[in-house]
Amino acid sequence: MKIILLSGGSGTRLWPLSNDIRSKQFLKLLKDDNGEAESMVQRVYRQIRQTGIDADLVIATGKNQKDSIQSQLGDLIDVVLEPERRDTFPAIALASSYLYFEKNMDEDEAIVVLPVDPYAELEYFDTLKSLKSMIESDSAKIGLMGIEPTYPSAKYGYILRNQVTGQVQGFQEKPTEEFAKSLIEDGAMWNGGVFAFKASYIMNILRKYISFSNFEDVRNQYAELPKISFDYEVIEHEQSISMVEYSGIWKDLGTWNTLTEVMDSNAIGKVVLSEDSNNTHVINELDIPITVLGANNMVIAASPDGILVSDKHESSKLKSYVEGLSKRPMYEESGWGDSKVLDFSENEDGSSTLTKSIFIKAGESLHYQQHAVRDEIWTIIDGSGDVVIDDHVRNVRRGDVAYILKGQKHSIRAITNLRLIEVEIGTEIVDDDVKNMEWAWK
Repeated sequence: MKIILLSGGSGTRLWPLSNDIRSKQFLKLLKDDNGEAESMVQRVYRQIRQTGIDADLVIATGKNQKDSIQSQLGDLIDVVLEPERRDTFPAIALASSYLYFEKNMDEDEAIVVLPVDPYAELEYFDTLKSLKSMIESDSAKIGLMGIEPTYPSAKYGYILRNQVTGQVQGFQEKPTEEFAKSLIEDGAMWNGGVFAFKASYIMNILRKYISFSNFEDVRNQYAELPKISFDYEVIEHEQSISMVEYSGIWKDLGTWNTLTEVMDSNAIGKVVLSEDSNNTHVINELDIPITVLGANNMVIAASPDGILVSDKHESSKLKSYVEGLSKRPMYEESGWGDSKVLDFSENEDGSSTLTKSIFIKAGESLHYQQHAVRDEIWTIIDGSGDVVIDDHVRNVRRGDVAYILKGQKHSIRAITNLRLIEVEIGTEIVDDDVKNMEWAWK
């Protein structure tokens, strides 16, 4: 068995802590078995291994999430990056071709696909083994996991099945609560987005669109694949579908309301929360304190991206309110450290200035790169390291300043934990004004 974890999300439903780069699955708001903070993706990886599943795992994601994944999982898991966003069918096809060619899959071996962020018990992951057996025994071409509903919800899709044979008969996307109640009475299950198929099955579908003989062929022709979900492209056209059931704890932690239900602490960060506040959670990533008195059924979250104050039930409507806000992530995590935007201003001469606080872990370094339309100034405020500008290396420590003009190649390596202030000045300050190059530190 091989496993594909789908990691996507625009970062709006758990704003302001989540953004385009740090989506909800990377927020360290849960606790592991030792009481240490962990994210959803760290929890899912840990649970898969605790279940005893020794399968090859790969995360299918976009370029903007690569650094967050590597920061939290390191080299524990392979990452397959979409060359561009094209929905779940091409993403799954690309990741499947990686497993097939690079991990030497047998055509009759099962691939199991699941979201990267379910909140569930270990039994949920044991069910993956049942899906594997179903597919490899030819019981069906597609295997689904049906989750036993605990209440009629309008947030989830439903799997419809024949009450006598148990075979899957169809699907219902996000019905009204009244309709959901009747579906549950007829034996419908929540659709948790988990499915399985043989490697040969997905390879044959892929060959309808492109010709290929290796993984690179598939990646190079990615733009030719239809921009469509796996459900619409594959599952809705397949007649041979069976389902395994899971009846344990399962939550989609997609809103502040559901996420706070599983958090161990009501206050994270610099927070003063009065004792007469009931069912209120406060998460503060800023360096200034937040004091909350007599608040009931509230979620309050603060980060460099913004501040949210919301009734918990109303927090499910957050997405429509924040979609029009700035798309520039104000906080980013990476394998080398993290960065936080402190200020952005437009100058009288038409240029713009962006100021960041950057932390680099000892032994790590930034990419060797150059910019076409902006200059940078680095001021070291703590630690020591080496700066390279146009192949010239010098040592820097607290108080030193490095000036980098547009077009100059540059990087910095931390000898000890290092913190610096970066000021970017240019006619246009955009994330894609970066050209990465190779540099070997001695």
